[in-house]
Amino acid sequence: MIPGGGQPNMQQLLQQAQKMQQDLQRAQEDLANTEVDGQAGGGLVQATVTGAGELRALKIDPKAVDPEDTETLADLIVAAVQAANENAQTLQQQKLGPLAQGLGGGTGIPGLPF
Repeated sequence: MIPGGGQPNMQQLLQQAQKMQQDLQRAQEDLANTEVDGQAGGGLVQATVTGAGELRALKIDPKAVDPEDTETLADLIVAAVQAANENAQTLQQQKLGPLAQGLGGGTGIPGLPF
């Protein structure tokens, strides 16, 4: 409903939607370039992922390496990567959440990819 009973300015609405889409794209690019860490075993294994979830680095403290117990090391690696990905998801929600809400919360605006 438009105050005063007027019709919405479609050009203005399209410009606003395009700006929001550009802001969302910029935020996604920032996420792809931002690195977050996760760790396991009190820091014995550290994983670094991008805000988009791409694994970039894995650091393993030599104390975590026991040739007789590779299962524990594998578990620590998985836990560190999962922790890093959880941190990446939190970062995504912080950066993209407000933008998605501004676009109707993903209600399917035609022509927009969310």
